Amino acid sequence: MSTVPISWYLILAAAMFAVGIVGVLTRRSGIAVFLAIELMLNAANLTLVAYSRLLDAIAGQMVVFFALAVAAAEAAVGLALFIAVYRLRRTIDVNRLNLMRW
Repeated sequence: MSTVPISWYLILAAAMFAVGIVGVLTRRSGIAVFLAIELMLNAANLTLVAYSRLLDAIAGQMVVFFALAVAAAEAAVGLALFIAVYRLRRTIDVNRLNLMRW
């Protein structure tokens, strides 16, 4: 059984991160921007797991597990904020939102 080289994981993580950056820069919907940021976080987690596997260290995988737990809490809080902003402004278009102005 052959193993997958670490370079493939790193290329996949770089591609995921690039797609996330493009999503943050081009999307106007707050939820789409939020999902792009989550994609970038998952790319960083994939990199940590790849290096952890290469070095046979469980610590990197534990950090990723903790980061995924924090990301789940972040997603819940972020979506709750989007719901609150939508109820207040009737839009989640990031170009039209200006929360400093009432």
